[in-house]
This record gives sequence, structure tokens and C-alpha cells, in this order.
Amino acid sequence: MTGIPDTSTAIRWQDVAALTDLPALGGRLVVVPGGEIALLRNERDEIFAIDNRCPHKGGPLAEGAVSGHSVYCPLHNWRIDLTCGQACAPDVGQVRTWPVRVTDGRILIGLPL
Repeated sequence: MTGIPDTSTAIRWQDVAALTDLPALGGRLVVVPGGEIALLRNERDEIFAIDNRCPHKGGPLAEGAVSGHSVYCPLHNWRIDLTCGQACAPDVGQVRTWPVRVTDGRILIGLPL
């Protein structure tokens, strides 16, 4: 995996997977320097990247069910908004979201320089 520098936004674009590696309505775990990220794909083929730990009990979000702009934690069914990382009411908590690009069939995540 190689990072492509993006000096305009102080991030580098890390190539992490082929689009074909990511199942529809599902996820995949990717390990980057500093942690684990869940790559998730919804029914509209939108790709999201969030930290892989549910704010409730640390469940693996890459293994959760995806619907619309939400992922459901496989441990206790907490719903996490993929656009902002917030747990949906009545639950509280948040995970970090990561910028994503798809270029030439490859998924890239924006990581800090």
C-alpha cells in the first residue's frame, strides 16, 4: 500500500482495497498506522470509513450490517450514522469518520500526514 500526498488538506490518500473486495451491504477491516478502520458499502454503492470500535462495548463495526447511512453493531445492535459517526438515539457516543475516495476501482482513505 502506498500513500499519495495531498498537500492541500494535510492528509495523504492511502490505498487500502479494491472496490471489488468490499461486499455490498457489508464491510471489511483495514489496518492502518494507528488503528483499525471499518470500510463499509451501502446499497447505493457509497463507501464509508469509520473507526472499527463501537462506542458501546468496542464491537467490530466492520462486521455489522449496513443499511442506508447506518451500520448496526453486531454485538448489541447499536446504530451508528456513517456520515458523522454518531450513535443514533437513544444511544450516545461517537466514532471517528475518515474521508474516502474511489479512484480507478481502488478505495483510498485520507489519513493524517
